[in-house]
Amino acid sequence: MANSNTQADFRTRLQDWIPKLVLSPSLAAMLVFVYGFIAFTVYLSFTGSKMLPKYDWIGFENYARLWGLSHWWTAITNLGIFAFLYITICTIIGLGLAIFLDQKIRGEGMLRPIYLYPMALSFIVTGTAWKWIMDPGIGIENTMHLWGWESFEFGWIKDRDMAIYTVVIAAVWQTSGFVMAMFLAGLRGIDNEILKAAQIDGASNWNLYRRIVIPLLRPAFLSAFVILSHLAVKSYDLIIALTGGGPGRATELPATFMYSYTFTRNSMGIGAASAVIMLMTIAAIMTPYLYAELKEKT
Repeated sequence: MANSNTQADFRTRLQDWIPKLVLSPSLAAMLVFVYGFIAFTVYLSFTGSKMLPKYDWIGFENYARLWGLSHWWTAITNLGIFAFLYITICTIIGLGLAIFLDQKIRGEGMLRPIYLYPMALSFIVTGTAWKWIMDPGIGIENTMHLWGWESFEFGWIKDRDMAIYTVVIAAVWQTSGFVMAMFLAGLRGIDNEILKAAQIDGASNWNLYRRIVIPLLRPAFLSAFVILSHLAVKSYDLIIALTGGGPGRATELPATFMYSYTFTRNSMGIGAASAVIMLMTIAAIMTPYLYAELKEKT
């Protein structure tokens, strides 16, 4: 009897420990290669590291130099333009597509994958494809010229003033379908009885969406804002594939600035400082969202 109880206790302890043993390598790898390198980057931002890491503490000198660089202010300005347009347009298009599909139209099962397909592509593929499309020599402008529309011009990708908007176009094309899926899930979660009661009371479709549907989609709006803001701040591969940060520095963002100063300008300390600023920006966006989620659950 005692032997069977011992075996049962051993099985119970084994069942408790197996999940921990399975997850421990992943946890250890995450602690080292994610949070460990984040901590190392923060430390490097306070050192005089150039081409290789140095460990001479110089305080906030890198941050002072960073905010004194015109290139950094250019990247911040471009990020402001890109993020505002990207988030706004993705939200409007995503909500419009979600409302359209929520009408139970025929062919919805075919349209949803079409709208979502761009999100399955990497940003490198998206950037390369849109670079071909927008290149005046081989893209839309050349096609229109071949069709006889000789006066047509579309050289935004080579225009310093307009190049940032080509990045917005490519990013919106890739992500708006994903935003649509979030809003569609929110719409499908709204109680139809509420909508029917409002229609019985004489509410028009406009008032129905403005006073009931849109306010009930607040969690979806918040989630979309957080995800799109995160994608905007860390945008790198799309920029590199589409414009390379050019022409000049017309499409440089903080992520491309960080890579440039860390690996090509041999200013690792300044690059690390810019990476920390980006991390703080994302944390400032994520923290209130996570706090609201935890508060709602408790």
